[in-house]
Amino acid sequence: MGVVGFYSISTLSVAFDVIPPEISRKLPRYDEIPAALIGRLARHERVRGKGLGEMLLTDALRRILEASKTLQLFVIIVDAKDDKAAAFYTSYGFQRFPNRPNRLFIQKSVVMSALERSLD
Repeated sequence: MGVVGFYSISTLSVAFDVIPPEISRKLPRYDEIPAALIGRLARHERVRGKGLGEMLLTDALRRILEASKTLQLFVIIVDAKDDKAAAFYTSYGFQRFPNRPNRLFIQKSVVMSALERSLD
C-alpha cells in the first residue's frame, strides 16, 4: 500500500503580541514564545474516514509533549492547508490566530490535560 500518512515536527517561535490576550496573559513575558510546529500532517485519500488523521495528530502531540521535557514549549502550531483542514484542527481544540486564519495553535497545557484525561 505504501505511505498512507505523514507529518513533521519542528520548533519555532511566535511573537508574543500575536497570541490572543486571554492566552498570552498566562504565558511568560518573552518577546517570542517558544513553540512546536506540526508541519503538513496528511493522509492518503484511500484511507479517508478511517481515523488515520486523528491517529497522526495524536502521535504528533505525544511526541511533542515528550520533546517538551527537554525543550521549552508553550504552544503547538499548525498551518492548515485550507479551511477544511483548519476545521479538522479546531475540532480538536486548536484556535485560529486572529491575523492568520489558517495558522492555528493550542496551548501545550491543554494538550497535556486532554491526554491525561484520556488515560483515566
